[in-house]
Amino acid sequence: MRAQRLCALLAATAHAHPQRIALVDPPGKPGWSGRPAIVWTYGTAAEIVARLAGGLCGWRLPTESRIGVAVSDGVEAALAILSVEAAGHVPVLLPALLDEDGLVAAVQAAGISAVLTQSRFGTARPAERMRRVAARYFGLRYLASFGPDVPDGVINLDAMVVERPGGAFAPGPGGVVTFAGGDPARPMHRSVEALTAAIAAHCVTARMAPGDRLLTLLPGSDLRGLVTGLGAALMAGASFEPLPMFDAARFAEALARPVTTHLVVPAPLEANLAASRLPATVASIVLAHRAPARLPPHRLSPRSHGATVIDVVAFEETALLTGARPDGDVALILAAPERANPLSTLMSLRRDPDGALAFRGRACHAGALQRGIPQPDFIDEWMPSPFRTLVEADRATQIVRD
Repeated sequence: MRAQRLCALLAATAHAHPQRIALVDPPGKPGWSGRPAIVWTYGTAAEIVARLAGGLCGWRLPTESRIGVAVSDGVEAALAILSVEAAGHVPVLLPALLDEDGLVAAVQAAGISAVLTQSRFGTARPAERMRRVAARYFGLRYLASFGPDVPDGVINLDAMVVERPGGAFAPGPGGVVTFAGGDPARPMHRSVEALTAAIAAHCVTARMAPGDRLLTLLPGSDLRGLVTGLGAALMAGASFEPLPMFDAARFAEALARPVTTHLVVPAPLEANLAASRLPATVASIVLAHRAPARLPPHRLSPRSHGATVIDVVAFEETALLTGARPDGDVALILAAPERANPLSTLMSLRRDPDGALAFRGRACHAGALQRGIPQPDFIDEWMPSPFRTLVEADRATQIVRD
């Protein structure tokens, strides 16, 4: 497996299949963002990313600078992440639920030099809030925003797309910075090799065909959302359709479109989906858990709904465990990893006699971000975690944190 930046995956599909659908905005987007709903082909998306990257390269920032992404609007968040990479920098995914104080702490802890955001998200005004953050932290040198009514002193990203020509993507380190547990004081760095490995390990189970659609309700501001969403779609050459503002009618409308769909939702929605009649076009359902978590009896099964049911458990920003029911049930794997089929050469799991979990493999290689200190080289050894499982009748029923 060759490590590739996400922007390189986009560019490769754009070169081979420029008319394939890459990014899809939800139809209700104008009401809560002030921006039109657009269907982007891979060719168009790559051109827009190149134009944004060209604008970012004009900023007086050293190569490999860390640039924050504070965008809740799914497609714009994807464009921001890809353009930061394509400009030779490292995207820092700022947790969506942070308040102003939390954002100041996160920007300081990660050493962020610039932030890409948006002017409107429902009743919120993220660009205004980030402008107040910039006033409190002078290390934040550039602030730019998508959307209408961009505040004074904030660079207009939509205008940048119009004014800047596209070009070749700049070389860069790739990788990503996220925050463990959404804690602004705990930025975690993951190299491009580790990010590629995490996406590939997930895609071994959550298989998609080129041209399929990935429809997700998860925010893309952490490893769980990034891997199961934009990362998986780009690796498969599929289309990525996020629904950052949930509306039941819009969700039903999106599901009804006649395209092979892979649905990604928070695990607590399993009961709702089990009680719903899903279209035959839904090929798989990914239920995303976050440790610590309970693992209750299943409500969804492939036999009753016809779709492959896949569980993904995120262990903070370190590891993702993916398994398809029934044989790859994560409750069985977490209870006795040695009895399961090998997960992948990219990630292995161990459960000690006291229930403590440890991980091994390239897909789990992430570490605390140390400003000015390079991340240690990858060493293939077991890494203990703060999590353990409680087991009843040969099944894990709960993941707890020590």
